[in-house]
Amino acid sequence: MVEWRVAWRSPRSPLFQYSIIPSFWRVMRYLAIDYGAKRTGLAVCDPAETIASPYAVLHGQKDLIQRIGRVVVSENIEAIVLGLPLNMDDSEGPQAKKVRAFAKELQMQVRVPVYFQDERLSSFGAEEKLDEIGLRKGKRRERLDALAAAEILQAFLEQKARS
Repeated sequence: MVEWRVAWRSPRSPLFQYSIIPSFWRVMRYLAIDYGAKRTGLAVCDPAETIASPYAVLHGQKDLIQRIGRVVVSENIEAIVLGLPLNMDDSEGPQAKKVRAFAKELQMQVRVPVYFQDERLSSFGAEEKLDEIGLRKGKRRERLDALAAAEILQAFLEQKARS
């Protein structure tokens, strides 16, 4: 016999607020982070782990972990996917080391698992999508980081589904 459970969807979701999901599916809400010195992009996925959507752009470093923690609680996030900026030869440069240090601090404060996802070309993919809708430069910069986070999360979800 299959048990069914109700999964909450964010009020920001364009789909229904509730979804019926079979209990044998292990679903999680993920938060993706495109970490940056000036702006940090956030994206979330739906409970079925199929669609990644831009969520917000956080400006500055002040209280960044606490602000992310509030999103984790308010959106019922069970794991974080952090974009790891690898070099084209798969080596880690100085920015990747900063991201790893941030991840260590984040995991201690937020207490949910943190996964890394290669973020190479995520900003490029996000810029291509923004080109398609024709945003002006000011609005473009504001949305770029959240859209890049969505690209990172979508790649993570697709990789997870394949394995």
